[in-house]
Amino acid sequence: MQRARAPIAIVGPTAVGKTAAGEVIAASIGGEIVSADSMQVYRGMDIGTAKTPADDRKVAHHCIDLVEPGEPYSAALFQRDARDSIAEILARGLTPVVVGGTGLYVRAALDQFDFPQGDVSGDIRARIERRAMEIGPEALHTELEEVDPDAARLIHPNNVRRTVRALEMLAAGRRYSDQAYGFRARVDHYPGTVFLGLMMERAALYDRVDRRVDAMVRAGLLGEVERLVAAGYREALTSMQAIGYKELLPVLDRTMSLDEAVEDIKRATRRYAKRQLTWFRADPRIRWIDVTCQSADQAAEVASHLLESSPHSR
Repeated sequence: MQRARAPIAIVGPTAVGKTAAGEVIAASIGGEIVSADSMQVYRGMDIGTAKTPADDRKVAHHCIDLVEPGEPYSAALFQRDARDSIAEILARGLTPVVVGGTGLYVRAALDQFDFPQGDVSGDIRARIERRAMEIGPEALHTELEEVDPDAARLIHPNNVRRTVRALEMLAAGRRYSDQAYGFRARVDHYPGTVFLGLMMERAALYDRVDRRVDAMVRAGLLGEVERLVAAGYREALTSMQAIGYKELLPVLDRTMSLDEAVEDIKRATRRYAKRQLTWFRADPRIRWIDVTCQSADQAAEVASHLLESSPHSR
């Protein structure tokens, strides 16, 4: 068994081929996958989140199927679960390969910043969200300005989600401005971590997005949504804004055709891919690999050369 090394992160937009390349890399260096996908943590959400079927996995996958769709989950909980998995993989002399497109989850696992305890319980957030609905975003922002002016200066008055977040942190004994600095600092929690990003030409990526959505529909995505709704998870699919799931709810209600819903899924996924690229391109640690004309094996080979030239291999 080879010596375990610091984690490797494989990031990039949806449909670019992160998991396939990550599996090839993990298999070649003696590693296991740690999924950093905010939707793959939910059981029963398999087709729409592009989980690799158990029988097709080349290596073990961690941090998938952790909770039921209706169960509260957060980046703070993911930080705990991901770091537990990373520690367990390292303890067995293997290398964790963190693969995912949820930027906050990648950073929660691999960067040095702490979440307030309020993130874990959810009670504080629920109370503040009710307050936001009662008084509106501007009034809530005014309340934040009174108790934490530094945070208020960093957050637009109409950004309810971040205003709620700042008040939640304050109630839990932390300051939003401190965490904002932590986000900018980008300090590795595991020294020597290598960040690799997969990208491709936009037209090629969007074509892959469209073809993957079509494949999901052929694989039974509508039936998966129907089963989740029948199990009582309709509200969760809407509140989580799960792309590929919420768009199909009108089809079940017979207020939209399947073809129309599929086009909505494709558009939403393309927009999401663009947001992912914006997030990851802001991280100077990421070494990018253009995989426009490459297979997973070829991408992994390029990644291996980058790993060999990094301190990670020493």
